[in-house]
Amino acid sequence: MERSALQTAAAVRSGETSARAETEAAIARIEAGDGALNAVVVRDFDRARAAAAALDQRISDGFDAPLLGVPMTVKESFDVAGLPTSWGFAEHADHVADEDAVAVQRLKAAGAIILGKTNVALGLADLQSNNPNYGRTRNPHHPDRVSGGSSGGSAAALAAGFIPLEMGSDIGGSIRVPAAFCGVWGHKPTFGMLDAEGHYFPRTKGAAPNLSVIGPLARDPDDLALALDLTADLPLPRPAPRRLGDWRILVLARHPLAAASADVAGAVEKVGTAFAAAGATVDHQSDLLPDLESQHADYMRILAVAMARGRPGPGGPPSTPMPVLLDRQADCRRAWRRLFRSYDAVIAPAWGTTAFAHDDTPIAERIAVIDGVPTPFGAQIAYPGLATFPLLPATSVPIAVDPNGLPIGVQVIADRYHDHTAIAVARAAHDLVRSQ
Repeated sequence: MERSALQTAAAVRSGETSARAETEAAIARIEAGDGALNAVVVRDFDRARAAAAALDQRISDGFDAPLLGVPMTVKESFDVAGLPTSWGFAEHADHVADEDAVAVQRLKAAGAIILGKTNVALGLADLQSNNPNYGRTRNPHHPDRVSGGSSGGSAAALAAGFIPLEMGSDIGGSIRVPAAFCGVWGHKPTFGMLDAEGHYFPRTKGAAPNLSVIGPLARDPDDLALALDLTADLPLPRPAPRRLGDWRILVLARHPLAAASADVAGAVEKVGTAFAAAGATVDHQSDLLPDLESQHADYMRILAVAMARGRPGPGGPPSTPMPVLLDRQADCRRAWRRLFRSYDAVIAPAWGTTAFAHDDTPIAERIAVIDGVPTPFGAQIAYPGLATFPLLPATSVPIAVDPNGLPIGVQVIADRYHDHTAIAVARAAHDLVRSQ
């Protein structure tokens, strides 16, 4: 396995390697392995080499930074000066950004070398990454399966070992689901904690849509936590050290409106069993949970408005006025806050299945076959919506593999601003289950 981001920075810092050597190695991995995978779709290798050489000179003069010489990529939807930002739309293929997104600026300031950009779902609006500009990204574990979306290129590049760190975005599971499908880590931050400036719909410079966040993906939880801290507007609290038996966990293996396969639900239950065996408080139901059916209905109404960018959908504008929806969202947030007085985290599927076969049927017509039973594909959005609608942080953590060798990831949801608690519980879950 290639070095983590922290290990790479330490090796550069010690003189064991250099930013230029690490950049060349990452470029070689991409050139050798990305042909059929199609994850890194915008390549900026010449400028990356120049940036690495300049960084090595600064290092010789005494410069240091947390991501010293770490090569990485970012999702195509982030602006990088001089590179296209199209979100996969053919009509925006020629749109070139004139400045870096704030998150990209912060990562560069921390010593990262940006090699290029990774593939997305068209308009960031699907759980698979395929679009007219760049084509289809495949899952490194099984080329006939999707890598997820909309940050599918991000997760695939990590899983293939090209780079140790990535930056994605999430409104309907677009960080958490690709991470789960590809067997890597991803974090959806608390809403509003990371500046999304420079993550614009092409040729616009408006506000980020309600519910939408940007966040990191990585192969290692320490890298995930570091990238979160480096890109957050304000410091996020770290949980006090505690024993495994001190965690209070609520396990939600299935959503009342969305099926989950036996493999995925079983993996969630296995995490709960492992925590219970370690002495933790583990419940499988709670009256403190909000009405998940009502929450999902309101989530879908707000999501439809956000994704339509103000245009009415095929059925016309939502029947519920936005002020009423926002009031319901506030009430939902209060319900989750009350729940987190009794629990540190809720563990649930990131998606009800492992990576599915490539399927370009429109989402509204797409069918998911779960344990042999056909079910509407769109119902699965209920799982990402658990954390998205109440604006909560959630960490996607690889837990197991199914009988086909496909990764199974679960999401760990924590209270607002307790992003590092979500990562800490996810790390504990990963270590407990993998040690069995």
